Formats: sequence, structure tokens, C-alpha cells
Amino acid sequence: MAQFVREVMTAGVAAVRPDASLVEAAQLMRAQDIGDVLVAQDNRLIGVITDRDITLRAVADGVDPLAVSVRSVCTPAPVCVGPHDEITTAVRLMREHAVRRLPVVEDGRPLGVVSLGDLAESEDPGSALAQISRAAPDNEEPGESPTALI
Repeated sequence: MAQFVREVMTAGVAAVRPDASLVEAAQLMRAQDIGDVLVAQDNRLIGVITDRDITLRAVADGVDPLAVSVRSVCTPAPVCVGPHDEITTAVRLMREHAVRRLPVVEDGRPLGVVSLGDLAESEDPGSALAQISRAAPDNEEPGESPTALI
């Protein structure tokens, strides 16, 4: 079983500049098939923005996603872990702060993200969460699914 965050994290960083539009962030999420991107400036983490942030903090208020910056909607100074932190530390922080993902940062520089799914796959590979995390993304076009609404 894995002991350190570096053993279970998703390495690599999908990031946007703080002055990027919400549309740019959403397009990156779609292209990478992810639900969050890091907000970085000068190779330093300054925030995290999720698809939920865009929906609830911007779209639900009727703002123009082309005119609003990521900085105005993201969670600034997010809770982070380091690659050498123990997995138990990541779990504790997720519980304490009620978050599903933690940026992995070393010396202020983002290295990746550790998610509940990453932890489930490592610690309990037979769990429903681990199976969902391993499943291929649902990239069907509208109308292709037999349950699609017309």
C-alpha cells in the first residue's frame, strides 16, 4: 500500500492564469476531462477553480463567463499537500476542509493533484469510488445515449 502522496497523486498540472476567462478554464477542463484546474502565476499556485465554482459563483448569477476572470471566482490560497506528505495527512485535510481534491505543491510550485478517487484506488481498489474513478469518461455526444432526453 502507498504511504506518500507522491505515490498516488495525479502528476502534471492543468493550470490557467488568474486573468484567464471562465470560458478558458472551462475549455481546459473539457479538453483534459477534469473537474478542476489550478490557478497559477509565475509558476506559483494562487488558487483552484472547479466546474462547480464556475456554475455556482458565476453562471448561476448570470455573469458573462467571457468577461469574468478566474481570479474572481476561484478559491484563493487553497489547502495543499506536499509530495512527501503521508497519505493520512491528505485524508485528514480533506476531511477537515470538506474538499475532494488537494493540490500537490513543493516550494510553492504546483506538481499535481491528489483526489478522493486517487486515494480510493490506492487504499481500497474494490470500492465503488475506486471503480468509478477508473471508469472511462462519459464522452457521448448528446442524443447518443439511450437515456438522453429529446
